[in-house]
Amino acid sequence: MVKGPGLYPEIGKKARDLLYRDYQGDHKFTLTTYASNGVAITSSGTKKGGLLLADINTQLKNNNITTDIKVDTNSKVHTTITVDEPAPGVKAIFCFIAPDQNSGKVELQYLHEYAGISTSLGLTAKPIVNFSGVAGNNQAAFGTDISFDTATGTFTRCNAGVSFTSSDLIASLTMNDKGELFTASYFHTVNSLTNTAVGAELTHSFPSNENSLTIGTQHSLDPLTAVKARVNNYGKVSALIQHQWRPKSIVTISGEVDTRAIEKSAKIGLAVALKP
Repeated sequence: MVKGPGLYPEIGKKARDLLYRDYQGDHKFTLTTYASNGVAITSSGTKKGGLLLADINTQLKNNNITTDIKVDTNSKVHTTITVDEPAPGVKAIFCFIAPDQNSGKVELQYLHEYAGISTSLGLTAKPIVNFSGVAGNNQAAFGTDISFDTATGTFTRCNAGVSFTSSDLIASLTMNDKGELFTASYFHTVNSLTNTAVGAELTHSFPSNENSLTIGTQHSLDPLTAVKARVNNYGKVSALIQHQWRPKSIVTISGEVDTRAIEKSAKIGLAVALKP
């Protein structure tokens, strides 16, 4: 495993995971089973209000090639083929959605001790070309993420970010939406033994001159049970408890209260993931 700056999406990822990951406003159930030949079959269903969304995902691994096939509620078939290490530090990804003939995309990722590069190309006559690159090491890194639409000859995405990492602290700054959205995030490990950490994310939108601040924390009550909480400047307070009641099987209960509209009912979410 190459230890370096990683890919562009990893800038600020620790803080985003702390503040947003595992919070569930709906009801979700996931069941994973394994066939005798090693094929993993995952069935999931999510209840969003009065809607029920479901999908079935099949994963097959053969040496360094992983094939994922997912069928969703809309009868679309999502196929992803991943080839790990066709060359040192390289990962190749090919994906498409049937029956959409314009959904094909090929992606190449390269990880180096001092760089991380990802480039993708849509398999159409006039594709969208994506490129992201990060330079640095596991302590400081600078990266950019751009997309170019060859059909219109314009850049549809232009982002940049910088990250600083120490033994117990990660800070990052990003400029997104062609410089219109500024985000600063912070992640601090308080106690690694109990997985206790605090984090914050501040976002400023230049067109609307609006600020958004979210602060959160996490803590492990025991090796199988974890709690998280967050609050933002809009008065919304969220919390969750997650318990691994058997190996690889996790139940998560989360809730959200709007303190500015306390008369409204709290949102309660439930997620259950079962693996044999």
